[in-house]
Amino acid sequence: MIRRSKGERVFELFNILLMILLSIVFLYPYVNQLAISLNDARDTARGGVYLWPRTVTWDNYDAIFKNTQFVNASVVSVMRVLVGTLMALFVTYSAAYALSKRTLPGRMGITTYLLIPMFISGGLIPTFVLFRFIGIMNTFWVYILPGLFSFYNMIIFRTFLHTIPSSLEESVMLDGANSIQIMTHIYIPLSMPVIATVTLWLAVGQWNDWTTTLFFVQSKALHTLQYMMYRLLKESELIVQMVAERARQGLASSESEAAKITPESMKAATLMMSTLPIVCVYPFLQKYFVKGIMIGAIKE
Repeated sequence: MIRRSKGERVFELFNILLMILLSIVFLYPYVNQLAISLNDARDTARGGVYLWPRTVTWDNYDAIFKNTQFVNASVVSVMRVLVGTLMALFVTYSAAYALSKRTLPGRMGITTYLLIPMFISGGLIPTFVLFRFIGIMNTFWVYILPGLFSFYNMIIFRTFLHTIPSSLEESVMLDGANSIQIMTHIYIPLSMPVIATVTLWLAVGQWNDWTTTLFFVQSKALHTLQYMMYRLLKESELIVQMVAERARQGLASSESEAAKITPESMKAATLMMSTLPIVCVYPFLQKYFVKGIMIGAIKE
């Protein structure tokens, strides 16, 4: 057993206490909002709700799930993550596979051409005009097509593909396999760690994005969950509209519903619903983020 000096033990104790303090600082806002979302709105208005609900109720979540606009936004967000992530993986990985071939004519010129938009953007107005010209404004494809290719993710893929011995591909080609078969049966199975990394990046980016809806979508049928949360944080009138909609549907009287639901409680419940998937998934997949950064740092 290695004996540690007094200074090393003090330093270790200091690190432990610092980590505990930082954990409390980072976790408290989220736990506080969770307690408010589960607490009776009228009781929350009195104050004093910090780490756990004083009067437990599901009224806030019940109001959210019975709101057709919120349910539709959740479906749009899930479909956007699934379709956008899969299509972006296909396009980006295919480009990386092609550009990883040193025999590709004009390989360096193509790479330079794809690199330029990474540093130089046309800006919001040209992007708006472009989307309108190609007809994806106010459609579901405005969430998908602009993010199909990422130069950074392509570099991550290409760098990993360069670590696979070329002799493996040559031996498979001798057996009569073509480029598509080599990519799907050899390279993709070997690339699953880096594919998992990029998949996580793409899914988180699609789930968290709300500015695309703000700038390029007017139809309420295409609003996403994150944009709904943005509106709830900015517009208390939306909560009044939700209450009125429930009253029109005969689910509750406007007076009783207004007494049970407040802007503060609805914001907390919506925040929980929009962040819960990422909060649950990220701790288990964090290692892929680190691994992806390390892969990208390897010199070709």
